[in-house]
Amino acid sequence: MSITAEEKNRLIKEFATKEGDTGSPEVQVAILTSRIATLTEHFKTHKKDNHSRRGLLKLVAQRRKLLDYTKAKDEERYQNLIQRLGIRR
Repeated sequence: MSITAEEKNRLIKEFATKEGDTGSPEVQVAILTSRIATLTEHFKTHKKDNHSRRGLLKLVAQRRKLLDYTKAKDEERYQNLIQRLGIRR
């Protein structure tokens, strides 16, 4: 249910703001979005997996907090990020 190391490295390279960047909000939100998408697919076949559903809700809340932080710091950066990830708001 988690993402592979290759997928994580690809996301880090794509969303990093500078070389070696793994902690910026853009990278963190991209990784969380990938994990959320993976879990969403999982729930299409495992409808009664409520333990993992709780984890999904925690991931969504964590992503929301990071997006709110980014929006408060820099609106343009926020808009660019949600556009690149295809997150509707």
